[in-house]
Amino acid sequence: MPASFEDLTKRRIVPVIVIDDANDAVPLAEALLEGGIDIIEITFRTAAAADAITNIAKALPTMLLGAGTVVTEENATRAIDAGVSFGLAPGLNPATIARFQKAGIPFVPGIATPSEVEQGLSLGCKLQKFFPAGDMGGPTFLKALAGPYASFGVKFCPTGGVSLGNMNDYLALPIVAFIGGSWLATKQQIADKDWTTISRQARDALAAAA
Repeated sequence: MPASFEDLTKRRIVPVIVIDDANDAVPLAEALLEGGIDIIEITFRTAAAADAITNIAKALPTMLLGAGTVVTEENATRAIDAGVSFGLAPGLNPATIARFQKAGIPFVPGIATPSEVEQGLSLGCKLQKFFPAGDMGGPTFLKALAGPYASFGVKFCPTGGVSLGNMNDYLALPIVAFIGGSWLATKQQIADKDWTTISRQARDALAAAA
């Protein structure tokens, strides 16, 4: 089921997941739910992404399910067909945005400059991914963007270089909707099926954000 802008902005932390085996998708999502996180981004960085999304969508329909690294129209079509609630990308591609809009599913394009913020707004995207956040100036840069753009209702999702140690520097900014973090479930932890650790990391992150 498609997410809404309000659904997404109510969440503060989104796990960014790279998964190699689609059979791990459901137990991974269950581990995050056990830790209190009901939203996930499965990145299209591996061949297992689409099947992983389908498996979660079928088994856990209440999970807000995002497809990340959606950089082509083909990725977009596969993500939509798999049953995602929303999509994200590291960059801003009008064709990809249009594909999601046609399907009635929110899309979060990536931005790194004021010009890209304005292009995203012109295409109807008020939720934008700030990537790579750490390398592009982090919270200081986002504070600067808030000056000219906060009044337009834009919100940002910083991803890239965000960690348990610095996430609250981002979350303290009113212009930040949520942060994306890959540390919540690493590739190695997923491969090792270390669901207990992933649940604990989710709980720790939520406690720190609170």
